[in-house]
Amino acid sequence: MTFIKENLKDKETVYFIAALAVIAIALVLPSSIALVLTSLFFALFAFFRPQQSLLFLVVYVSIRPFLVEVNPGLKLIGDLITFIAFAKVIIAARKDWKSLFSFKWFEWAFFAFLLFGAISGLVQGVLPSAVIFQLRTFIIMYLLYYTVSRMLLPEGWFQRLAWVTVWTSLIVSVHGIIEKLSMRQFLLPDVWKYKTLSATNFVRIYGLPGNPNSLALLLLFGIIAVLFLQAIYKTEKYKWFLRINLVLFLGVFILTYSRGTWISAFILGAIFIILSKNWHLMKRLILAVIASILLIYYPVNLGVQYFKELGLIAPATSSGSIGERFGETFDQKNLALMTESGRFFYINKGFEVFKDYPVAGAGFGSFGGSATLSYGSPIYKYYGIRSDIYGGKYFYSDNQYIQVIAETGVVGVGLFAAFLLAMLMMFWKERKTVFGKFMIAFWFATGFSGFYYNIWELKFYTMFYFIIFGVFASYTSQYVKFKIKDL
Repeated sequence: MTFIKENLKDKETVYFIAALAVIAIALVLPSSIALVLTSLFFALFAFFRPQQSLLFLVVYVSIRPFLVEVNPGLKLIGDLITFIAFAKVIIAARKDWKSLFSFKWFEWAFFAFLLFGAISGLVQGVLPSAVIFQLRTFIIMYLLYYTVSRMLLPEGWFQRLAWVTVWTSLIVSVHGIIEKLSMRQFLLPDVWKYKTLSATNFVRIYGLPGNPNSLALLLLFGIIAVLFLQAIYKTEKYKWFLRINLVLFLGVFILTYSRGTWISAFILGAIFIILSKNWHLMKRLILAVIASILLIYYPVNLGVQYFKELGLIAPATSSGSIGERFGETFDQKNLALMTESGRFFYINKGFEVFKDYPVAGAGFGSFGGSATLSYGSPIYKYYGIRSDIYGGKYFYSDNQYIQVIAETGVVGVGLFAAFLLAMLMMFWKERKTVFGKFMIAFWFATGFSGFYYNIWELKFYTMFYFIIFGVFASYTSQYVKFKIKDL
């Protein structure tokens, strides 16, 4: 309670609450009016308070699927904040414009990869609009890195980022538990409430992000934020608030049954603990996981059974378990399904495309990326790839690397590898610092995630990745930094 009172006296918090109020009001307005209102407000918010608007971006992007489902008029907020904050850096650097073109090796490799993939796509007959869409997907969150890395960040900005992440995760976690207990009957848009889910997916919490994997990723960053704040507040201040949230986030994290994110989290934690030799952290995490299973996981599942007995209608499914979720990975039926129309199917098709386009690939917008979800692909019919695998929608390849291989060939793979390895070299140079150790672990976890997610196209994940990376670059003075004041 003291924490809330202290922050209500803070001008930054008042502006933040005002932004949340605008979102709340816009939800009940006609979409056209909401579009104008939110666009105007957040354009001004980002221009006059760019640093704070970047913090608000964490809230917005985390629950954007829910907001846009309720009212499509809220869809431009993220882009406005990103582009206007980026423009503020450009304006601040007008007297030293040459510094704006100072790039690291990973950036040059990234730009070359984008240019090559775009040219390859256009040459291979992909629609220009699809190529542009794919470029935008890759570039939009990189702009956050560019912006944050070249800002002279005010004292405590990274700490405020952690707090925003914690509060966002807290709200989403509570909502997720309500969703689980009500068997998707309460506090969801009607489209989500009546969406047909398989028995396997019905037991998972989808939450405000609208996807169990996205929810798990948010909670992973929420857990990281809690651990970061615990390292800062080593006294009794906020001690129990952070402990309770750590257990809550871990409990809901488990209830998402997101195997891929569990693996990524384990890799991140294991590498960081080994590099930092922080065995106390390992002990704390083990105790928190045990507490989360006892206090969140089992009680919530028992609660579901209780509400079923009270007559709450739900599909005939079990409450789900960790063992069942991992067991499905190696289930013969599930493996056969993945071979026919799932991940294995896409990998095989990706290599078929690669054999036909080994040097330059089939180009951006041709295989399993963001652009193909909206525009389809000129090569799908030839390779026998159906558009109705997921109820009439095109697919993500669910593997970033097979997409790069199929779309950009050997040349693109080389450029993408240079992009990744050049980042690792930046982190390795700072390996003696705690932040450097964390970024190395973060890099490995992200890289491994690429085997089962189109990780560099997930705006939600890349938002966090590039903001944290930008803070790292700013703190280690990788670029000329500009003072940008919130007005």
